[in-house]
Amino acid sequence: MTYDEYNAYCGSLPHTTYVVQWRGAHVWKIGGKVFAIGGWNDTGLTGVTFKVSEIAYEILKDQAGLRPAPYLASRGMTWIQHYGKPGLSDSDLESYLKTSYEIVGRGLTKKKQRELGILELH
Repeated sequence: MTYDEYNAYCGSLPHTTYVVQWRGAHVWKIGGKVFAIGGWNDTGLTGVTFKVSEIAYEILKDQAGLRPAPYLASRGMTWIQHYGKPGLSDSDLESYLKTSYEIVGRGLTKKKQRELGILELH
């Protein structure tokens, strides 16, 4: 997945905002909370970090091209970084990005969910 594809996909999800921060990372948020972080890695591939369920974290953390997300996972958070090959297919990565978006959206306050009109994410 290229940065253009990553940004286009994340931007297609409702109520998202985009910011470049943390030394040039492409950060996508819902309700002010991060659900995806994109940044180049040493191989020139798009590195994408996303939140997952505890079960998905256990399944993905040791797969080739994936790892517990630096910084976030070391603090007990269930975030995975797709950083190399074989990693995930583009369609699987999109699926995990959508799930991350939904997990983070469900974690917003009810007030924020009402403001954004996302109570249907439940």
